[in-house]
Amino acid sequence: MAEIKPKYNDFIKKSDDLVTSQSATRAGFVSVALEKNIKATPFINEARALRSIALKVKNPKELLDIAEIEPALLTASGLSDKSLNHLDASDKLSAKKNLIENFLIPAGNDFANELVYRFLLTRGDTLGGMMRNITGLLGEKKLTRAIISALSIRGYSFTYLDKQSKKWLEGSHDDLTIDENVKGLSWAKSKKYRTLIYNITPPFIGKNIDLCLFSSDYKSYTNNNSPDSVHMDAKNYLSLGELKGGIDPAGADEHWKTANTALFRIRDAFKPTKAITFFVGAAIEKSMAEEIFNQLSNNTLSFAANLTNEDQLNNICSWLISL
Repeated sequence: MAEIKPKYNDFIKKSDDLVTSQSATRAGFVSVALEKNIKATPFINEARALRSIALKVKNPKELLDIAEIEPALLTASGLSDKSLNHLDASDKLSAKKNLIENFLIPAGNDFANELVYRFLLTRGDTLGGMMRNITGLLGEKKLTRAIISALSIRGYSFTYLDKQSKKWLEGSHDDLTIDENVKGLSWAKSKKYRTLIYNITPPFIGKNIDLCLFSSDYKSYTNNNSPDSVHMDAKNYLSLGELKGGIDPAGADEHWKTANTALFRIRDAFKPTKAITFFVGAAIEKSMAEEIFNQLSNNTLSFAANLTNEDQLNNICSWLISL
């Protein structure tokens, strides 16, 4: 890893500059709420379809004879999708009968609504699990869009690693949905190739790293841990970083502790060479801002940015592209 003199970020002069503002926190919660409503829409539509079918029968016991709604009945019984892998046919039948006898029949003529309520209760747990992952994905999307914008204004073309197909595709600066599917980005500047990969485990570190920047083109990276893949050799790494996109201040310190541990692990793995590390976070409270700024000041941390601060975010993207 080459020595590159860090400069923190042009928009960070003191620790308070890193602190997430109240207005940014409010905006972040609104964004998460909007995303939750979007993700909840299929569950609501499923519930409506289930109610329409349930209204066609006069007795809740008749629901057992409708094969097409068996998955929904199991969900309403309180069984998660994962739990179904451990149950046999008799277990599933028992769960459905318990639902009908203990909750739907006592509801009388309102049994269809009772079925929907219990269906949505379990789906709510599923949605909660999805949202715990989505807050991080929202951070990835915002960073991805900022990097693409930084490439665009410089006139750099790029390719991206598609999450679904796991193929490298030609990127378009005006593709409004591209940030939904990016696992990695690759570009060239001054005839030098750079590739940024999200969420991989360098073998010499043994733990997942959020962001890894390589001094090579995208063809050098493979998903199958081939010995020839660029991520297998420490000398190919330009910089490594941690991204925490959660906006809730209550979890900020814990997220920083996790990120800080990962960053120290990275630096230890690259010794005696100095590792170029960076941190991007959405929820940054005063105490952690002071700690981050101290690490920037003593060159422990090479660069940092608050994800909710557009100037800082654009600056760190410019820095990444400049490496």
